Amino acid sequence: MSAPVETRWGRLANFWTDFRQNPVAVAALIVIVSVILMAIFAPLVAPQDPYNQKTLDLFDARLPPGEIGSGGYVHWLGTDAAGRDLFSAILYGLRTSLIIGMLAGTFALVLGATVGLIAAYYGGRTEALIMRVIDLQLSLPAILLALVLVAMLGQGLPQLVAALVAAQYAYFARTTHGAASAERGKDYIEAALSTPLPARRVLFRHLLPNALPPLLVVATVQVANSIALEATLSFLGLGLPLTKPSLGSLISNGFQFLLSGRYWISIYPGIALMLTVVAINLVGDQVRHVLNPRRSR
Repeated sequence: MSAPVETRWGRLANFWTDFRQNPVAVAALIVIVSVILMAIFAPLVAPQDPYNQKTLDLFDARLPPGEIGSGGYVHWLGTDAAGRDLFSAILYGLRTSLIIGMLAGTFALVLGATVGLIAAYYGGRTEALIMRVIDLQLSLPAILLALVLVAMLGQGLPQLVAALVAAQYAYFARTTHGAASAERGKDYIEAALSTPLPARRVLFRHLLPNALPPLLVVATVQVANSIALEATLSFLGLGLPLTKPSLGSLISNGFQFLLSGRYWISIYPGIALMLTVVAINLVGDQVRHVLNPRRSR
């Protein structure tokens, strides 16, 4: 029983050894971990609950960075038009954006991987029909599809996640289909098919594990894309309601003051969004490099 565990830990150790060869990716990983921890512990880190009306004072509205508000603490990033401490609002907004990005990425991964596996396993007309639908969806911009779906489903966290999943699962389906199709004709799959194993066992115990490396790469990229898409929808007023603000809504709230000298209301949430998305993409790019099967040749 110990051999598989040792093999698993050995693979993780080798992965980390290869991953840390890129200092930029390591720095990006540190940024991601820091952002996640700050979002999780936002109530402990943030000096103010920005969505508790009792803690807000309109006299603190649009204070520049470094000013001391009526609460007696320094607003290091300034305040917005409602008097909310911007640092606190960014931490709470990061929490919402990360939750949406991870939920959408996870559900899109599950749905897309299942669809791609079914197409590769059955082949023939089933494969042709599924992949033509996937190709049709991939020909449409994800933001356009997400806009249409959100307009149809309405505002709310479940509706927004469902729209993002529907707009992005095709990327996972295409990747899974390509990897699973390459494995479908190999001897171990033919041997599994010659036994009375149920289809789901062949799909998820034999085909899926060999399709995981490219899926992990796509998953990291699509989590970043989900966060960016959600921010775009919230900026346009089609994202979450005002009671559940995210980074996109924070940027939108300060957009009208951008040219009046109060740049901090939009700029700082925008910087937080940019750092998060860029860090995730850098980590995903290094994961792709490490898991590339041609690298060792």
